[in-house]
Amino acid sequence: MKVMAAVAVFVLLTGLAWGAGDAEKKAPSPAQKAQQEKMKTCNAEAGKQELKGDERKKFMSDCLGAKAAPATQQDKMKTCNAEAGKQALKGDERKKFMSECLKAGK
Repeated sequence: MKVMAAVAVFVLLTGLAWGAGDAEKKAPSPAQKAQQEKMKTCNAEAGKQELKGDERKKFMSDCLGAKAAPATQQDKMKTCNAEAGKQALKGDERKKFMSECLKAGK
């Protein structure tokens, strides 16, 4: 019985330790967010078309590999500015975020 109790405690503590790391994850970059949105859009379209198996794989590959028209500087500014607003960034934090966000789009 002591062994089972020890195993249960170990499993509980291990699970808590793994869960603690979740809170420390940093937010996805603008490029990662864009990729996530693209995946959602492609997945939704594949679902609408009721694609399965190899057809779905090919569609997803083509959809995710499709290059969007290059964003203009004005588009990048709008996107980065909106994201900075969502995060309620001010002052130096906002300047740093905007700089990194605009560079990420290049």
